[in-house]
Amino acid sequence: MIVTLTCNPALDKTIELAAALQPGAVQRAAGSHLQAAGKGVNVARVILAAGQRTLAVLPGAGNDPLIVALAADQLPYRALEINAPLRTNTTLTSPDGSTTKINEAGPELDAATLEQLSELVRDSCAGADWLVMAGSLPPGVPANYYALLTASLREQLGAKCPKIAVDTSGEPLRQLFAHGEIHIPDLVKPNAEELAELLGEDLGEAQLEADPGLAARASSKLLRRPGAAVLTTLGAHGAVLATAEGCWHGWPQPITPRSTVGAGDSSLAGYLLADTAGHLPAFKLRQAIAYGTAAASLPGSGIPTPTDLRIDAVSVIELTPRQGS
Repeated sequence: MIVTLTCNPALDKTIELAAALQPGAVQRAAGSHLQAAGKGVNVARVILAAGQRTLAVLPGAGNDPLIVALAADQLPYRALEINAPLRTNTTLTSPDGSTTKINEAGPELDAATLEQLSELVRDSCAGADWLVMAGSLPPGVPANYYALLTASLREQLGAKCPKIAVDTSGEPLRQLFAHGEIHIPDLVKPNAEELAELLGEDLGEAQLEADPGLAARASSKLLRRPGAAVLTTLGAHGAVLATAEGCWHGWPQPITPRSTVGAGDSSLAGYLLADTAGHLPAFKLRQAIAYGTAAASLPGSGIPTPTDLRIDAVSVIELTPRQGS
């Protein structure tokens, strides 16, 4: 089973524009979609669509529209009751696939609520293969929350602790590597921009996307825990997987993207599905890219299913030790 934690869930409203976005203009929508989301929720949706067991953990009142939508979608979840409405995020997609996102901050979580959420996560991890902590942190939550929760779960659950994956950005991502080894997840999934910001070595997003060897070397600098892996997505250039055993670069055949909303979450889910099935690193990367590409091919925040995948349209090569170390 794969458990996900979404501290800052959102109702995702995606509006498909009939023409390119024109700031200040009045434009018509070709379509719109509303879905209970947040990065961890999105990952859980992909896992469920693949026929595998999952559980989404998140804060939210039972009558909140987001929680009601989760129940209607029959996505397994456990919600911590809070006395504040969850946020709505709005995405505008243009016909060329470009997106404009407007994300609200979300409700503030105080220390007592955060402790209850941590307890709910710990209780939900029984028998899980992976715990995924994904997304931004809402107001009131310290930037080191993911790092501290990772260490706490390992200390409390010991050998029964699931493997931990984190997909976040900014200071919460940096905090994962600012403490001891016990705080570092088994898997992190930055994109090129997040990796460049984290390492702060005059690396640019465009540089990393255009040079998989450079991205692999940069990703490998985060391998500070035995058995850890770094899955760095490179947009249309595919992704790089770095582990202690080696590095791989994979890329899809060109597609016409319809929406990139949730593509990174789908990539992470694809990787985890391959990992729980016991596949080798190269296939984990291939399936991650296939899921991300399938998501980008769907309208709005569409969730890819195994029938949407084109595994054979993804190429993967192993990078030489010089390129990948």
